[in-house]
Amino acid sequence: MTTRASAANYDVGPGQTYAAIGDVPWESLAAGDTVLIHARPTPYAEKWVINRAGTALAPITVRGVPDPQTGALPVITGENATTRAQLNFWNEERGLIKIGGSNTPPDGTPSYVVVESLHLLHARSAYTFTGRNGVTSYLANAAGVYVEKGTHVTVRNCEVEDNGNGIFVASASDTVLLEGNYLHGNGNVGSIYEHNTYTEAKGIVYQYNRFAPLCSGCGGNNLKDRSSGTIVRFNWIEGGNRSLDLVDSADPVLLGDPAYQQTFVYGNVLIKLDDNQNSQFVHFGGDSGTTADYRGTLYLWNNTMVSLRSGNTTVASLSTNAQTMELRDNILYVANDGALLALSDAAGTVSYSGNWLKPGFVDSHSGVTGAVNDAGGNVTGADPGFVAASSQDFHLTAASSARNQGTALPAALAPYPLDVEYKLHQQSEPRPIDTGIDVGAFGYGTIPDGGVTSGGDAGASPDAFGGGGGDGMVGAPSGKSTGCGCSAAGGDGSATFALVVIAIALATRRRRIGTK
Repeated sequence: MTTRASAANYDVGPGQTYAAIGDVPWESLAAGDTVLIHARPTPYAEKWVINRAGTALAPITVRGVPDPQTGALPVITGENATTRAQLNFWNEERGLIKIGGSNTPPDGTPSYVVVESLHLLHARSAYTFTGRNGVTSYLANAAGVYVEKGTHVTVRNCEVEDNGNGIFVASASDTVLLEGNYLHGNGNVGSIYEHNTYTEAKGIVYQYNRFAPLCSGCGGNNLKDRSSGTIVRFNWIEGGNRSLDLVDSADPVLLGDPAYQQTFVYGNVLIKLDDNQNSQFVHFGGDSGTTADYRGTLYLWNNTMVSLRSGNTTVASLSTNAQTMELRDNILYVANDGALLALSDAAGTVSYSGNWLKPGFVDSHSGVTGAVNDAGGNVTGADPGFVAASSQDFHLTAASSARNQGTALPAALAPYPLDVEYKLHQQSEPRPIDTGIDVGAFGYGTIPDGGVTSGGDAGASPDAFGGGGGDGMVGAPSGKSTGCGCSAAGGDGSATFALVVIAIALATRRRRIGTK
């Protein structure tokens, strides 16, 4: 397949061909087209829908061009935003940039769409916009990016703040990649229903993202997901009611996906702050009450999990005794006494091995109703040997007791190599090679040849699940390129990775999200 000869660039901004984003013919974009939005001193108060199809080799790309002097991204604000008159789409009040679902352009399934290097803010109920129904308020669950439906959708290198939900993906979506984004200050004060991300897709990969705390007084989670085939790897996740809320889908397509039963979380830095939020890092299983639809197994390995709480901390809450968690090769560090750390809330089966912990940790703070099994190889100590915990440098020193203490991964995890690690911030770099397996998100040792892994041109490889050029999703993850929910009806997202996890060693692919 080749890129069509007529692929066009649409340059927007001061001194460019198009003065406003609304001047771009969004209703007629074609495969290979690129919209370049150039930074300017004042925000663009505009919003739009993308409902056109690209291809694997010729994606439709919307890319911010940073200020050449300061590096600042172009800012897109929902406050008093307007929409191009030729566009007509529903759920305008749900997002600043919407993907899928429109009358004009004619409705279809947008595919191979890349949105990158934009600063997106103010899609929340405090603000209004002018759309097809005149001046309209955003809904409480409005998002900076609202993916109503689409396949092979990438959101990369964006800063997303001060929205109801930061990024929302609904369950009619598949093969979704969220990569290298900076999400902070989203949510609604006094509400637990909006989050930095809320996703529900058939196949979703989170990598190299920086999740900072939600807005002050906001009770949402940092990353909430209802997808199938979920992979969360090499991210920085700080604050939130829970770091990760990985719960059930209501979409039959996702529930029937074989990849729905396994969730993979590895190579991340998770930080619990000393606040009045939930004491759990992770909630896994479901929250609908339909327990037959809850997820199955959570693989949680080689993460660095740091709790600054003065009270109790729990690694994970499994919803019922039908859920299991494989907890291996993680640094599970609490800043205070080791007895404040529990591995399980109560239910489910937890098997733990090769982890670093402080002495005195407990199985549960409230009593085990499932099972907690010590599979061996765990190491205890007073200090894991961080370079500088006070300044959040969680790399290991030469004397670290977490070095070479990890356990060999089972064959089921072989498609997910630890060949890179998170680089502050929103990047990746090769993981150093030690004589053995180091515990936690960062390795100590010799840097592999080749320097920092890079993903090439962000627009060149829209298929984050493999194919194109540098957006590997499963198998060998690449570094992020430099640059810079859930059903359509309304509330929560869910996502599935179809058969990709089974064939995962060769390629990575993403898919859909729905609303709850």
